[in-house]
Amino acid sequence: MAKAEFQLEQLTCPTCVKKIETALTKSKGVDSVRVLFNSSKVKTEFDDTQTDAEKLKDTIEKLGYSVSSSKTS
Repeated sequence: MAKAEFQLEQLTCPTCVKKIETALTKSKGVDSVRVLFNSSKVKTEFDDTQTDAEKLKDTIEKLGYSVSSSKTS
């Protein structure tokens, strides 16, 4: 199981949190998603044989959010 954390430019409302959580949860291989509204961070755990951090970042960006940085472990 791999982990990735994304720092977003800004989350403006709780609806943004739900939108990101829903989209990432539906992504193949994603085990868990946690969006931290106050710090504008997204934390994920995923099966790296089915997806990768770059694909998850792309999913977030396709929703209209800017990812300023990311890290994986």
